[in-house]
Amino acid sequence: MSSRRRTTVAFVAAALSTLVALTSTVAAQSPNRELIDGLEYQLLYAALPLTLFVLMILIYAAVKFHDNDDPQPTTEDPALEITWTAATAIILLFVGLSGYSVLVNPYISPSQAIDTDDRSQEGFDSFEDLPDTGDEEVHVRGYQWEWQATYPDANVTTENQIVIPAGEDVTFWLTSDDVIHSLFIPDLGVKQDAFPGDYTRARTVVDEPGRYDVVCAEFCGAGHSRMQGEIVVVDAETYDQWLSENEGTVAEAPNPD
Repeated sequence: MSSRRRTTVAFVAAALSTLVALTSTVAAQSPNRELIDGLEYQLLYAALPLTLFVLMILIYAAVKFHDNDDPQPTTEDPALEITWTAATAIILLFVGLSGYSVLVNPYISPSQAIDTDDRSQEGFDSFEDLPDTGDEEVHVRGYQWEWQATYPDANVTTENQIVIPAGEDVTFWLTSDDVIHSLFIPDLGVKQDAFPGDYTRARTVVDEPGRYDVVCAEFCGAGHSRMQGEIVVVDAETYDQWLSENEGTVAEAPNPD
């Protein structure tokens, strides 16, 4: 086997190994993460064969014509031009439909900003005017450089910890006291900005109890890197008991184990 052929075979083998490694991930813990991961893999499965195809053509052309002393201009080929134009259109349609099917999902794009021009921005009183979603609701306020969560059914407050029940739809209503912040939960695929004077909504359901990191994904000042917290997911019985025992207080999150 020639050295060029060995190089080509090694390149293809490395690409296939990379694909296998990328698809060997742990199970998603929320529909948000599952939808986003699924879209990424769909696009990967479309992009990788195209990339290999183009690279193989480039390698073939470089090897075949590298010592051509009498190059000729490319001749017109209407059939070929129609073929690659149609193929490009099909690929773009596939990408558009795949992305649209994810973006319209109610976990990825729940109802968003609600006008609060005529509402008081002091304390948590304005949260009471928000519509009932039918989900378990948590009111989250960002400020430099902390997260504060309030649970309206029991008037419980937590700092840098957001407690939610496992297996139930949860809505986070977000706002900010000062500048734009962004609640980002990487393991759950949740990301939503919090704006001063507005309310935005993030929605998810988490399958398993546990702790999941929260960071601010919008540069919000000198302490941005310290604006961290955690989502604490507990079973529904533990959640209800925790709310009952800590009503009207600033509480610590229960242990999810």
